[in-house]
Amino acid sequence: MAMVIDLVEATLDDKPVLARLLELYRYDFTEYIGDDIGADGRFGYRYLDDYWTEPGRHAFIVKADGHIAGFVLIRRTTSMAGDATVMDMAEFFVMRKYRRCRVGSEAARRAFDRFPGRWEVREMAANRPAQAFWRRVIGEYTGGRFDERVLDGGRWHLQSFDKGPPAPAP
Repeated sequence: MAMVIDLVEATLDDKPVLARLLELYRYDFTEYIGDDIGADGRFGYRYLDDYWTEPGRHAFIVKADGHIAGFVLIRRTTSMAGDATVMDMAEFFVMRKYRRCRVGSEAARRAFDRFPGRWEVREMAANRPAQAFWRRVIGEYTGGRFDERVLDGGRWHLQSFDKGPPAPAP
């Protein structure tokens, strides 16, 4: 039986939950970026407050069969080409227990459906599993109609695609 996947908009009351999930996410990234934990025993995430104070930022909790399975952080930003209405997959995390069972794919699809217009998704070049995930998910979602570029001297891979009419600028 397939899991029921939900993408639930995070409220200010969910901020502590997101902060704890971001610690797991940042820990996973130490494999690629080598960050050290702070003296307080945390990695922290300096942009978390911005999701409740800046227009164009959206925080979601991913749930699988009612259980917290991860998060999605999206922001409206300016694209590499100067388009100010691009939706950026700022951060995306699915807990290991829920990986490889389409939880992430479904969460991504729901996020894309929620915000029509131009999308960009970036992965670190060193993070090959993320590149494979996003190429597969975006390829399935767009029927293979997406662009991919390498940025910043090979440090990042970027997929971009259009999902319906552009969203209005804030």
